[in-house]
Amino acid sequence: MVSRVDRGPAANWWWTIDRYFLAACLVLMGLGILLSFAASPAVAERIGLDSFHFVERQIVFMLPALFVMIAVSFLAPREIRRFALILLIFSVLAMVAALFFGIEVKGARRWISLMGISIQPSEFMKPAFVVICAWLFAEHERRPDIPGNLFAMLLFALVSALLVAQPDLGQTMLTAATWGAMFFMAGVPWFWIVILGAGAVVGGFSAYTFFPHVAGRIDRFMTGEGDTFQVDAGREAIIRGGWFGQGPGEGTIKRIIPDSHTDFIFSVAAEEYGIILCLLIMLIFAFIVVRGLSIALKERDEFTRLAVSGIVILFGFQSIINMAVNLHLMPAKGMTLPFISYGGSSLIAVAISMGILLALTRRRPEGRMSATLDFAAGRRLHAR
Repeated sequence: MVSRVDRGPAANWWWTIDRYFLAACLVLMGLGILLSFAASPAVAERIGLDSFHFVERQIVFMLPALFVMIAVSFLAPREIRRFALILLIFSVLAMVAALFFGIEVKGARRWISLMGISIQPSEFMKPAFVVICAWLFAEHERRPDIPGNLFAMLLFALVSALLVAQPDLGQTMLTAATWGAMFFMAGVPWFWIVILGAGAVVGGFSAYTFFPHVAGRIDRFMTGEGDTFQVDAGREAIIRGGWFGQGPGEGTIKRIIPDSHTDFIFSVAAEEYGIILCLLIMLIFAFIVVRGLSIALKERDEFTRLAVSGIVILFGFQSIINMAVNLHLMPAKGMTLPFISYGGSSLIAVAISMGILLALTRRRPEGRMSATLDFAAGRRLHAR
């Protein structure tokens, strides 16, 4: 037990951290391991691997993810900015390298191989991008002579161009939606919001026109014709599960879903554990987003307000996209469910995001001291 009188780094961390956020993240991590037992053995057997190959790797990835999340949560806001800048530079350079030397999968170059481990740089780019854009917006608000908004636009254009070049239209849409929400919260003029909204419409139309796989997914979603096997199987698994599910290990539809351990793990959860568990998962995601936005609303520091908002919006949008695809409410996107889907890059990148969130929402003594000084100054002014 950590004592309140202890002034060590660990004790200070424990008494200042938002333990509700921490508990929610740990629950999601635990659910990720639990559902990997349900979703991945059939996939591993189908491709000739040991039944628990993906389960073991999920646990192996979960340990450094937990360490990274805790380590990042120890950082101060200034250190978070520096960490995000370094991470953004390396991830952007890695995205460029992936276009020329990366691993090609289904016509896309999104991964690079380091010491036999496949890494998706765009996953690590997202939290760093959010923090740096929050800093740029905040600097422009603090000093209008600094073209922070312009730099944020240029950074968004660079990141979007790299994502489209891979191509990864799902991540492009996610990044654009998050950046657009932050842009709106930064208080920019409506003129720019309308211009960028029109740009988003043009971008969506262009993606449909120039990327056949995007057009195919949208057409299959709208008409139901073509290869809709995986989406139909996922929806059937949800229906079959009912309220309370078929029971652990009793799912059958999950065995024929190609990506049951990644993009469609939500469907597996519904088949084996029922809609009740799915609602619990949705509530945990919603809790993190709503609590994050509530804290951001009360935050006086512009950078912290925008960074916290951006992180939880990114987290929320990604989870909504994954669950909506499973429920056949939007076209397939190839988006993982944070902390739950299998994938090392995604898991560690989400852990970095939540570490940043934990770091920025810690109760810091300097914040309380500042509030006390402001109150005292106000009393002196009133006495005069």
